[in-house]
Amino acid sequence: MRHFLVSTLFVCVACGGDALDPGSGNSAGDGTGTLFVDGSARAEPLIPNAASADDFNTEFDVRVSLNGQTVNTGTVTMTGSSGTTELVFSPDGEFGGHWRGLASGYDEVYIMDVDTGTDNVTGVRVDGPDVHVFTAPLPGDTLDSLVPVELTWDCDDNADIITLRAGEVDNIAITDQGTFTLPAGTLRNDSGQTVENELRLSRTNRVTPSGGVPGSELAVSVRQEITVLAQPTGL
Repeated sequence: MRHFLVSTLFVCVACGGDALDPGSGNSAGDGTGTLFVDGSARAEPLIPNAASADDFNTEFDVRVSLNGQTVNTGTVTMTGSSGTTELVFSPDGEFGGHWRGLASGYDEVYIMDVDTGTDNVTGVRVDGPDVHVFTAPLPGDTLDSLVPVELTWDCDDNADIITLRAGEVDNIAITDQGTFTLPAGTLRNDSGQTVENELRLSRTNRVTPSGGVPGSELAVSVRQEITVLAQPTGL
C-alpha cells in the first residue's frame, strides 16, 4: 500500500505568492548542483472531460539521487496556490525509490524544493498547461471508425509537449493546435457490435533546474480523457 502525507500549509498570495499564479512563468531555481532530480506533477481527471481544476487529483513523483545513489532522507515538497504537499519516500513497490504525494485539484503552477541538509535543489517553478477539454467528439459519441475522425479541444495556451492515446495508437506526439485528425482504422472496432475506445490527451510543460546535475527535470502535466464508441463496421 502506498502512503501519502499531504499538508495544508497555505501559501500567502498577498506576501509575494503571485509566483504561483497561472501565467507567472517558469523558474530554473537554485541549488548546490550536486543532486539529480527528476520530478513530475500529473493532474488526472476524476470525471470525463473535466472542465474545472477542482475535478482533478494531482500526483507528485520525484526521484532524487546523489552520485548515483538514491536519496531517501531530507524533505521534498511541491507547492501550489492551494498549499504545500510534503512528499513521502517509498522504499518498495512499483514506485520504490521515489518520493510520492497526492493533492486534490490542479493548481497549474508548482514549485519543487528538495533539501537533504547539505545538498539541495530549490525554487524550481513550472507554469503548467491550463485545463483543456474535448469539444469533438464528446463523451459517449458513436463514431465511424472506417473514416478519419476529427478531434478538437479547447485550451488557452500551447504546451511544450502534447501526446495522444486513441484506440490502437499509444501516446503519439502531436502539436498543440487544438485539432488532430485520427486516420481511418485507428479506433478499435468490431463487425457486429459497438466497441469502447478511450481518447486520452496529455499536455506537459517542463523546466531544467539550474541547481541540479545534467538530466534533471521538473514536468507539470494535465490529462484529459473521454470514452467514445466505434459503431459496428458490418464487415
